[in-house]
Amino acid sequence: MSTAGKVIKCKAAVLWEPHKPFTIEDIEVAPPKAHEVRIKMVATGVCRSDDHAVSGSLFTPLPAVLGHEGAGIVESIGEGVTCVKPGDKVIPLFSPQCGKCRICKHPESNLCCQTKNLTQPKGALLDGTSRFSCRGKPIHHFISTSTFSQYTVVDDIAVAKIDAAAPLDKVCLIGCGFSTGYGSAVQVAKVTPGSTCAVFGLEGVGLSVVIGCKTAGAAKIIAVDINKDKFAKAKELGATDCINPQDYTKPIQEVLQEMTDGGVDFSFEVIGRLDTMTSALLSCHSACGVSVIVGVPPSAQSLSVNPMSLLLGRTWKGAIFGGFKSKDAVPKLVADFMAKKFPLEPLITHVLPFEKINEAFDLLRAGKSIRTVLTF
Repeated sequence: MSTAGKVIKCKAAVLWEPHKPFTIEDIEVAPPKAHEVRIKMVATGVCRSDDHAVSGSLFTPLPAVLGHEGAGIVESIGEGVTCVKPGDKVIPLFSPQCGKCRICKHPESNLCCQTKNLTQPKGALLDGTSRFSCRGKPIHHFISTSTFSQYTVVDDIAVAKIDAAAPLDKVCLIGCGFSTGYGSAVQVAKVTPGSTCAVFGLEGVGLSVVIGCKTAGAAKIIAVDINKDKFAKAKELGATDCINPQDYTKPIQEVLQEMTDGGVDFSFEVIGRLDTMTSALLSCHSACGVSVIVGVPPSAQSLSVNPMSLLLGRTWKGAIFGGFKSKDAVPKLVADFMAKKFPLEPLITHVLPFEKINEAFDLLRAGKSIRTVLTF
């Protein structure tokens, strides 16, 4: 029996308060309005940014259905939707692409002017309202996606149709972690063949940076982390050297400068700490190095930097979603994965049923997982 046009009752993981576990709730998901799409979720990754929302370091209105790294199948569409149809395999986009605004038309940027949920989170769809309710009360959305639910509703500028043969429990990572890291290397930094790179932080996004650097042809990729247990995976994915800053008495940027004739060509901070952002900047060569901020920094904190660190020729950059224009890039990235141009399987260390979401977050916080994929 068709569910189109009807309220769907399903399970979702709701975060009611900061610093609390998720609770699996029975919720109602309203039908999509004009230019909206309702998706039956199949798989979703557990990303560090979701945990930042739990801790409050990334503000989002609560109670909410979090999750932003998912893949599913279109259940129904609202009036005026032309980009997808029921039955299509799709990836929701936390960084939408309207295709019409100044930034979407800019060749070097991807932060669509409609992306207010990233810069000014209201916990709603574009029309300012929610499609979720629980116990008779509205539940907020999360950065245009809300993938921690059996069904979700997104605006049509926040969904990409992908290859019908794609394994959704793998390509869900293209919805955030992989694309963010990989794109930071190939799209934002534009790593060059034969270059030297340093990657600070070796969780899922950092390892995706390593994959991007290798794909771009870097000759030396130095992986930096205080957890030596991550080094084997980093080397498997392309790192040529792995170093632990705690093994040295001097600042890590000085160690990297000595290893690379004055500094690396490209450095990436994939942790979200102000001190490592500075270290990453200073580890790249003062005359020609490019440093990219990938990790989400704590809210309401600022960096202080000596202008001389940039004056001699360094470049300091940052980008959301690896600099990719999401609706354009996501189908191509899925196609590249299907063509075996890069791996995703090594990034997935755990697969759990959706109901074990709190266990997945425990693994993340304990540093025991790279990516846990929850299946519905």
